[in-house]
Amino acid sequence: MAGKPEPTMEEILASIRRIIAEDDSERVRAPEPEPDFDDEDEPLDDTGARFEAEPSAVLELSEEAQSAVSDDIMAKASESFSALSSLRLRGDGAGPETLEGLVREMLQPMLKSWLDANLPEIVEQMVAREIARITRK
Repeated sequence: MAGKPEPTMEEILASIRRIIAEDDSERVRAPEPEPDFDDEDEPLDDTGARFEAEPSAVLELSEEAQSAVSDDIMAKASESFSALSSLRLRGDGAGPETLEGLVREMLQPMLKSWLDANLPEIVEQMVAREIARITRK
C-alpha cells in the first residue's frame, strides 16, 4: 500500500464519470419502433384475400305480434300511468317540491293524532320514573 500513490481528484472524477456513462448506456436503449398500421389494413380470410361481409337478408314479419297482456289490462295500466304523470310537484313554493316534502305533508296529521293520543301517558310515566330515581338516592 505504501508503494502505490493515491489517485488524484481528476482521476477519481474521471473514473466516476466512466462508470456512470457505462451504466447509462446499458439502461438507456432506443425503444423498439411501434408497428406502422395503414388505414387500408383490412381483415383477410384464410387464403389471404380481403374479407368482405355479405349483407344479410331483411326479415319480414309474417304475422302481427301478439301482446303479452290483454287490451283491458293495457288500458288500465295506461290510465294509471297517465294519473301518475299528471301529478306534478308544484314548483311555485306553495307546497312541497320533493318526495320528502310530500311524505312530510302526508305524515304530519297522522303524527299529530298519535302524539295527542299517547304523549300525555308517556310524559307521566317518564316523570314518575325520574321522581322514583331521585327519591331513592
